[in-house]
Amino acid sequence: MTSGLRLPLAIAIILVGGAAGFLAAYLGRAARTQGIVDTSPTKPPPEIANQASGQDEPAGSVSPTRTIPTNVPDVSLPDGTGVKHTLSEWKGRPLLINFWATWCEPCRREIPLLKKLRQERTASGLQVVGIAVDARDAVQQYARQMGIDYPVLIGEQDGLDAIAAFGMDTVFPFTVFADSQGRIVTLKVGELHPDEAGLILDTISHIDHGRIELAAARKQLSEALAVLAAQRARGAQNDAEAR
Repeated sequence: MTSGLRLPLAIAIILVGGAAGFLAAYLGRAARTQGIVDTSPTKPPPEIANQASGQDEPAGSVSPTRTIPTNVPDVSLPDGTGVKHTLSEWKGRPLLINFWATWCEPCRREIPLLKKLRQERTASGLQVVGIAVDARDAVQQYARQMGIDYPVLIGEQDGLDAIAAFGMDTVFPFTVFADSQGRIVTLKVGELHPDEAGLILDTISHIDHGRIELAAARKQLSEALAVLAAQRARGAQNDAEAR
């Protein structure tokens, strides 16, 4: 990937409060953090973290040797029945890929929103795909309990490999948004909120309809998401002071 492609995508990534260093190694000195989101990501249990990296690097960071790809990598993972799927199956549709695990509280809170987005965005062709980095039995049971109605791909080591293919190390949740051409538009680390999801998906619709170029869309998203994050942080502060 050329540096010209890499930087706009990096700027579009929104960091999570309390984990502002999460992507610092990746962003390096090239760009400032554009916003702080109020919900911290969840690090995996030690046994999963140990699988995720054989390095001394803490789990939940991005290696400075990795880059987030321009396009959705064509990773392959099985669903709950064991049938393998590749992410390229859904190329031609806007795509929301949510990395999660059953033990992750912010991940669990996101699921009703993801179901709602899938239902509300049917006309736009949005495809929601969950990638659960967890034991299959636990995922199947939780998916039934929650009535998850979008595809869920499952893998432990395969799931960790999928995370690495996206240029990430293991932290949950994170959500990748891509346009109908399979180009990654932005990546949200931490719990996804309805206003953020709406803004991102509306922007992807504008990209798909030729109303805005990808680079300009990434820049606008970076700025707008930073504003939403700041508003959320102020609201949380006001609530804390009112107690």
